Amino acid sequence: MISNEDNNNQHFARENHKIDTAVIRFVGDSGDGMQLTGTQFSDTAALFGNDVATFPNYPSEIRAPQGSLYGVSGFQVQFGSVEVTTPGDELDLLVAMNPAALKTNLFALKPGGTIIVDTDAFNKKNLEKAKYENNPLEDDSLNNYRVIKADISALTKESLKDLGLDTKSIARSKNMFTLGMVYFMYNRSLEHSESFLNKKFKNKPLIAEANIKAIRTGFYYAETLELMSSTYIVEPAKMEAGTYRVVMGNDATAWGFMAAAEKAGLELFLGSYPITPATDILHELVKHRHFGIKTFQAEDEIAGIASAIGASFAGSLAITTTSGPGLALKGEAIGLAMIAELPLVIVDVQRGGPSTGLPTKTEQSDLLQAMYGRNGESPVIIIAASTPANCFEYAFEASRLALEHMTPVILLTDGFIANGSAPWKIKSVKDLPEIKHRIVPNGTTEYLAYVRDEERLVRDWAIPGTPGLEHRIGGLEKDKVSGCVNQGPENHEYMCNIRAEKVKRVQEFIPKIEVEFAQEGDLLVIGWGGTFGNIHASVKEMNDLGYKVGHAQFNYINPLPKNTGELFSKYKKVVVCELNLGQLVKMFRSEFKGVEFLQYNKVQGLPFTKSELTNHFKGLI
Repeated sequence: MISNEDNNNQHFARENHKIDTAVIRFVGDSGDGMQLTGTQFSDTAALFGNDVATFPNYPSEIRAPQGSLYGVSGFQVQFGSVEVTTPGDELDLLVAMNPAALKTNLFALKPGGTIIVDTDAFNKKNLEKAKYENNPLEDDSLNNYRVIKADISALTKESLKDLGLDTKSIARSKNMFTLGMVYFMYNRSLEHSESFLNKKFKNKPLIAEANIKAIRTGFYYAETLELMSSTYIVEPAKMEAGTYRVVMGNDATAWGFMAAAEKAGLELFLGSYPITPATDILHELVKHRHFGIKTFQAEDEIAGIASAIGASFAGSLAITTTSGPGLALKGEAIGLAMIAELPLVIVDVQRGGPSTGLPTKTEQSDLLQAMYGRNGESPVIIIAASTPANCFEYAFEASRLALEHMTPVILLTDGFIANGSAPWKIKSVKDLPEIKHRIVPNGTTEYLAYVRDEERLVRDWAIPGTPGLEHRIGGLEKDKVSGCVNQGPENHEYMCNIRAEKVKRVQEFIPKIEVEFAQEGDLLVIGWGGTFGNIHASVKEMNDLGYKVGHAQFNYINPLPKNTGELFSKYKKVVVCELNLGQLVKMFRSEFKGVEFLQYNKVQGLPFTKSELTNHFKGLI
């Protein structure tokens, strides 16, 4: 172990190791700024050219007691010179700002890994809160690790004492001191973070100065006192040429909608009620009002979707965002949009349930609710994003499908990819696919609301106030041609069948499912949505070891791609991996009767890890 008491100014040779990837986790109290610290490190790594993947992990309670085990907030990042699709399994570096952070995260640190701790936080009170009988920094419990003990709180206070700041502001700068130490350890520049801090606190220059001074002091502390006998170099990754930026999934979702509205030539409207972890989509769209975007923060979930339905009726690309509990409340209104055959996108950023459940943790437990959670025969299109970056593509695609097929689309993401981040190659709107909406042009003289085209069974979209296009709207069953109210038995049955067939025919306008790695062989691994990264990494490792394993990740769920059934006969075994108790597998078993589907499930509020998947797949083979 290395302690600051052991340091002296005598020079010694420092080893500089070149490595392919590194995994770091920053953990502390929810007020310690770990999310900001991790984000800054991730952005700096990405600007350097590394491939990155992140995993923020928030406490479920908004104001958990300081120092408590359930109040720990964390941010994990894996960055590398090679392809990175997961935030990583075992940690190379654990930054623990207090005893509770150390106790709840030490299990993830690999043997021989490095720990940076703030020794000032390891006092009697905090040790008791973390249920430590002895101080782990003073017994032998950390002998398997390289421990860097630093009086981070005291050193931050000393470095900022002449700025005239209050005690609270000084204490809040300790995360930047720590970030400076980690920047030195991994040979990273301070330039990006200093620029960020100047912009973030442009109206509070003293706060900006304090944070910049703290980050520099941490960097120089690690350098001049030679706390670290080893530092590490991670070279830039080889990536497709283009301009990249690091995006969070929620931001990418918002940008995908903006691009779709621009491509379709429509105004964008978001009617939403704030709910974790979907609220950032609302926040992001509010920033871009100069594009003509209208956002409405409603008083509840029902008002949010009702306002969006009104905007859709009026000719806008209409969006509503929520998580699982809100999707339940929106159910009746989704049925209204479906029976009225209006385009609407409902984003469900899934979290742990049921009820309030685990509001800050990830899960995939809303699939059956999205599929069946409405009264009557109420089919809608369901698609799922699978990475933070492709939330952009699938938000755009959800908009295209809704506008071209005149029906609601539920876009499923989850807390893991919504709050996670990854490099995204910036796209130009002119390079995106065309979106052909169904708005009836002015001057149309003959209009019957439910006359459909033969190919897609889609009705046209008449904007209210257009002369000659008057028609009825609402939740009562409509006549199959005129759109007037018609509750006759034959008409109702016809309309139920035609709406179901319309959704089914979307199969003709979505891509076939593709398999990565082995195209036939021992095992086909199926995932959907945000489980992509860890399954991809695991199956790649299996193939590198000589196993014949394929990976099919489903982004289109209702309807399923046309070739779905063809895949299963090519493999000896098929396993469906989900962060729920088995929802997609239930749908598969009901539709593909002759196939034996295995399942692998996890409901811990955490994503899969590559190692647990690999071990399970080996056991199956």
